[in-house]
Amino acid sequence: MNQQEMAGVLVQMKEYFDRSTRVLEEADSTFAPMEGMFTASQQVAHAAQTVNWFFLGVFAPEGFDLGFERMDREVRATTSLAAARALMDTACAAAQAVVQSHSDSEWAALLPPGPIMGGLPRHAIFSAVMDHTAHHRGALTVYSRLLGKVPAMPYMDA
Repeated sequence: MNQQEMAGVLVQMKEYFDRSTRVLEEADSTFAPMEGMFTASQQVAHAAQTVNWFFLGVFAPEGFDLGFERMDREVRATTSLAAARALMDTACAAAQAVVQSHSDSEWAALLPPGPIMGGLPRHAIFSAVMDHTAHHRGALTVYSRLLGKVPAMPYMDA
């Protein structure tokens, strides 16, 4: 996978996420199907946080941040869908910068042994980011339907 392909995956991931969640409005920010579940804004914030997490950790000498409880607290503080979407915009722009700041050979290098994708090429994070984001956009389409809204088809503008 080269830089151009990696950049394309990020653009595609963001487009799919935005299309399938654009039906949600600021008034839906605090909606959650059940007590204790992420709200709509927290789902978006978590997806954005995870994009950041992958792209910060993939080249970090210490590897991926395993402070999951802290990260959960950060996400649960989110109450605005607009703010969460801004986090996603920033995370995707930062990810694109990381793509461009490393050579194809650096991306092909293996991650160090460890619990998160240890021994895989660094570019393996792209399928993980795409899968993780798809999982949360899917959850958000369910939220949309529970709110009586019809989410857009993620793969093309209708």
